[in-house]
Amino acid sequence: DAMKKAMRRWVSNGLLVGTLILPTIAQADYMEDAGMGTATVLANVLYMPAKVVYATLGGVTGGFAYVLTGANYQVAERVWTPSLGGNYVLSPEQLRGNQPIYFSAPVTP
Repeated sequence: DAMKKAMRRWVSNGLLVGTLILPTIAQADYMEDAGMGTATVLANVLYMPAKVVYATLGGVTGGFAYVLTGANYQVAERVWTPSLGGNYVLSPEQLRGNQPIYFSAPVTP
């Protein structure tokens, strides 16, 4: 009988401690996610307009290169590929360093 009471006390105490600790762990994850989400939005406020301007200028420059070289697509493509490729939006994984950020796409020979 005393053994059963002791076992019940251990189980109930364990459940109480678990119940008190779990919200703290969940709150820490939530705060980290909220902070990373905020940082991602703020980074994109600067990054996205810069990328769109870069891509637009690259598109126009590639168009001029195409016309000025007598419709040579390879010349224009060497301008278009890096400027129009790459990431237009940053993700939290990129800010954490888990994924690379490509402002421009790599040029292949």
